[in-house]
Amino acid sequence: MIKCKQATQMLSEKLDRPLTTKEKMALTMHTTMCGACRQFGKQMEEMRKISKTYTKERNTNEK
Repeated sequence: MIKCKQATQMLSEKLDRPLTTKEKMALTMHTTMCGACRQFGKQMEEMRKISKTYTKERNTNEK
């Protein structure tokens, strides 16, 4: 099983590139058992959404 450091790295990379099947399986297994990493993943996704919304609104206001 992967460690938390590897899991958080994969959670971050997951936002920028598709994970391999092996990575997905390892990450799913880890986050199923680790609440802290599961929460970290949710926070990363929320930060991504907020960032995209901010960028979109800023571009709209500049036009």
